[in-house]
Formats: sequence, structure tokens, C-alpha cells
Amino acid sequence: MILARLFITKTEKAQGEITMEQLMRDMFLFLSKNKVANKAAKKWGLRFGANRFVAGETIKAAISTVKELNEKGIVATLDHLGEFVFSEEEAIESADYCIRTLEAIAEAGVKSNLSLKMTQLGLDISKELCMKNMRRILDCAKRLNNFVRIDMEDYEHNQITMDIFSELREEYGETVGLVVQAYLYKVEQDIDELNKFKPNLRLVKGAYKESPEVAFPAKEDVDRNFIKIIEKHLLYGNYAAIATHDDNVIEHVKKFVKEHNIPFSQFEFQMLYGIRVQRQLELAKEGYTMRVYVPYGNDWYGYFMRRLAERPANVAFVLKSMFKK
Repeated sequence: MILARLFITKTEKAQGEITMEQLMRDMFLFLSKNKVANKAAKKWGLRFGANRFVAGETIKAAISTVKELNEKGIVATLDHLGEFVFSEEEAIESADYCIRTLEAIAEAGVKSNLSLKMTQLGLDISKELCMKNMRRILDCAKRLNNFVRIDMEDYEHNQITMDIFSELREEYGETVGLVVQAYLYKVEQDIDELNKFKPNLRLVKGAYKESPEVAFPAKEDVDRNFIKIIEKHLLYGNYAAIATHDDNVIEHVKKFVKEHNIPFSQFEFQMLYGIRVQRQLELAKEGYTMRVYVPYGNDWYGYFMRRLAERPANVAFVLKSMFKK
């Protein structure tokens, strides 16, 4: 509780009482970027409920999870977790792991593509290193006829990620896609600018804590903007990967595509591994492409913290698992 109170800003104090949910969200988002805690987490392994949201620490475990999803009519995207890279050697190792993941997907014959983060591939060390690693990965994906999506990270990395995607899209075409975040004021302009590529975009609300100078602070504004960018991207005629667990959004999309004669082949729903499993099965049975984002690896800490920040129910699950024999 003492730690949580540290995250009350002067602005929030001026606005009046802040809810416990907001306090916990801010706390977990702060902790998600703590490099010391991230290093320590690697030694813990998938304890304290993290295995609900992470498919395992190895490629073998991840492929096994994807097979189970495929058998239920659900496709996947695999993400080898990792956000803090401190050396060129670590960045190259992360790229090697991405390549091994693509090769494992092809060898197993499972229906999955790959998601990755620029910082995992050395973006904070140098753009040149990151680009070199990305080209190695995309060369492999193109050879294996697969697809790689670049995840969007915090605002600090937003524009350079956009620039890298644009450059790689020119070189690799439909082999590469991107994520855009509805909570950013600039996202609508980004979608307009990206339309020249006719890109495959994953549309999300956004999971990082950002300044109100660059992102909508109110949930209702984020929700409204999320619907707006989904509609715009679909009406542009581009492929939309709609990442949401929100039934209101899902039902709105169903109605919208029907009204505008948008085929099921132009979009898919995406959810996170371990969240709303029954809803995933329902959408798949209704004939929609349902893709589950399946993270794996020992560098799971930052991802896990953001899942705890999203919903209080996630924290309750973890607390129960800690005391379960």
C-alpha cells in the first residue's frame, strides 16, 4: 500500500480521490519497467500465477500450446518475451530465438505467426543493429512463407518503430505488419499515413502508462478512439487484427462489418493467452478468425506486470495461486 501511494501525482491529488484500481494499475506499470526486478524475475521462473498468461519458457512448450489452440479452431501468434537488452550479443541472441521460433512453427506445421519488439532486437543500442536483426528474421519468415508483426511499445519508441516499419514494408511487403495504439492522439494520423502500404495492422487500446500530453487519460475516450480507428482501417480496405476482450467492441465490429459488407477474410479478432478462453472458442465457432497472442520465454516479467495492471481480477488470481498448495 505504501508503494502504491507513491504513484499519486500532484494532478491526481488536485482532482480528488483516486481509486485503488488506479493506484494498482500505476504501480504495476511502473514496476513493469524496473530493470532490476526484471533481472530477478528471470531467476524465479514462472511462479506466482505467471503461467496463466505465459505459455512456458521454451519453444517446445510454446509449440505444444499452439497445437492445442489449433485443435480448437484457433490460430496463434508467438512472442518470445524480452524487453530489456543490454548488449549487442543479447540482441543477436534474441533475433536467433525469433528465427528458431519461425523454424519450429514450420517444422511442427502449426498455424501461427510471430510477434516481436524492437527493443528486444537492440533498438536502444542502435537502429542499425535492430535493422540488421529484423532483416535476418524477415528473410527467414519470407523463406518459410510466414508473417512477422512488430509490436508497438511505449511512446518513447513510437516514431522510430513507425519509421522502421515503413522501411521494412518497402523491402518485405506483406511479410511484416505493425501494431497501433488507440490511446495515442496521433494514431488516426498514423493510420492515414500508413494506408499507402495497405498494411496488416493490429489495433489495440494500449497497455503502457503515458503522459496525458500524448495519450487520452480517460478510458471512455480511448474506447471511442478505438472504435474510430477500427472503422477507418476497415473502410480503407486493409486487414485488421482487432485485439480486444471487450464484448461491446466485438459486437460493434460484428454489426459494422455486416452493414458495410466487409468479408470475414479482411479481419480477425485477437485475444491474449489465458484471458477469456471461452469467448475465444465461441468466436472461432461462429466462423471468425480467432488468433491468440501466445507469449513464452524466461523474460516474462514486464509482460506479466502489464497483465496485472489491466484488471484487478488478474491480481486476485495471482494472490490465490501464491497461497495454493
